[in-house]
Amino acid sequence: MAKTLTSVISIAVSGSHVNGLDLGNAAFPFAASLSLVFASGTGASQADLVFTDTRTLGASATEDLDLSGVLTDAYGATITFAKLKACLFFADAANTNEVQVTRPAAATGVTIFLAAGDGVGFPAGGFLAMGWPGTGRTVTNATADLITITNSAGSTGVTYKVVLIGTSA
Repeated sequence: MAKTLTSVISIAVSGSHVNGLDLGNAAFPFAASLSLVFASGTGASQADLVFTDTRTLGASATEDLDLSGVLTDAYGATITFAKLKACLFFADAANTNEVQVTRPAAATGVTIFLAAGDGVGFPAGGFLAMGWPGTGRTVTNATADLITITNSAGSTGVTYKVVLIGTSA
């Protein structure tokens, strides 16, 4: 039996902005949400590969996630992404330092950020979620296949969870 993959990524925010007035309150409720749904396959809005892991980096450590034939799926099979459709990173709540996600400065990074060397850091309990529901971001062996993860400081290690969703073709 062939492996299939279906996935849904949902992000939502809601709240109420209240202003106390002399004889009452004025409230502005707000809400926004988005869901990305990927059917099994390799076309637009489809995915057939997923990589998930909980990883730890030592103090000031850096690692590259190589999406072209280095990572393994939940069944131990080596996977090679041709397209990246979504990436999610979650910093452990007990971290002291930030987790930083960047596109490598050399021309070897997956184009998850606009320019080589661009990135974002997020503190304990924070997250980064990015998705490309159409054709995704191209992954090319040796020229556009890395995502760099860095521990922002030298005092302690950091733990993070990663989910990468994409296609093999």
